[in-house]
Amino acid sequence: MRTKQAHRRPSVARIVDGVRVLPGFRAYPTLYVGSAVKARHYRRDLASVKAFLLFVGHPRSGHSLVGSLLDAHPAMVVSHELDVLKYVGLGYRRDQLLTLVLEHARANAEAGRKSWGYSYAVPGQWQGRWQRLEVMGDKRGRMTTDRLAARPELLDDLARTLRVPVKVVQVVRNPYDNVATMHARGSAPLAEQVARYRELCETVDRIAAGLTGDGFHRLYHEDLVAGTPAALAALCGFLGVAAPDDYLAACDGVVFPSPRRTRDGAPWTPEARAALDALVAETGWLGRYDFDG
Repeated sequence: MRTKQAHRRPSVARIVDGVRVLPGFRAYPTLYVGSAVKARHYRRDLASVKAFLLFVGHPRSGHSLVGSLLDAHPAMVVSHELDVLKYVGLGYRRDQLLTLVLEHARANAEAGRKSWGYSYAVPGQWQGRWQRLEVMGDKRGRMTTDRLAARPELLDDLARTLRVPVKVVQVVRNPYDNVATMHARGSAPLAEQVARYRELCETVDRIAAGLTGDGFHRLYHEDLVAGTPAALAALCGFLGVAAPDDYLAACDGVVFPSPRRTRDGAPWTPEARAALDALVAETGWLGRYDFDG
C-alpha cells in the first residue's frame, strides 16, 4: 500500500539512563515481551502473509459481520476489536503485530465470535484457524478511522512495519439505520450522532483519496445481505484470495435474510432528519439511500 504522500516514520524509542526503551514495552511490558516470544512459534506461518486488512467507517454498519465472515476463510485471520494501529504507534514489530492478531482472533473464535448479543460464528469453517495464511487483518472500524483522522501516517507506518500492502475496506449501511443504531447504543441525541456520522464520512473520503492502486474497497451491507456469495467473492478477489464454494455457502447460511430497519423506531427531530438528508444528498457513495427505501 502506498499513499499519495509518503511519511517518514518517526522514531518511537527513548533513551532512558543510557538504555534504548520502546514505548510498547513501557506501556504493556508483559504483552510486548509475550508477543515477541510467541511470535517465534508462528514465524513459519507468518512468512506467507501477503496483505493486511483494515476496516474504516461508521460503527454499527456491519463491519463485525464482514470481519467474522473473512475470519472463517481458510487463508485469512481477522481479529475482532484488537485496535492494531495502537500497537503500531507503540513500536511493535512485524511478527509481534501479527501474533497479536492471531492470538486475539483465536480467543474470540473460542468465545463464539460474539458481539452485542449476536454470534457471528460460521459453523464448519476456519475462524481462529487457518490452512495457509495469506491475508490477516483487524476489525475495528470506528477507532481505526479516528486514529487515521488524527495520524494518517499510521497507514504507511503499518505497511512499512509489516512489509506487505495494506488493504482498506469500508462497509456501508443505510445511513438512517446507521445513525438510529448509533443513537440506540449510545447516549448522544440523534442530532449529535448525525454530526458524528458526517465527521466519519469526511475522514473516510480523505483515507480513500490518499490510497493509490487497488487499496480501497466499499461494500454495501444491503448487497451483502441480498447476495452474500457474490459480494463476499468480490471482497475475496479484492484481497487476492480464492473464494471456495463451501466457504461461500457456509457464510451465506449465517447472514440474516434482510437488514434491520432501526430507523423506524428512532426519535427523529426535523433538524436531525434535515441534516442527514443534506449529507446523503451531497455524498456520492450514499446516493442510493433515502429514509423510505
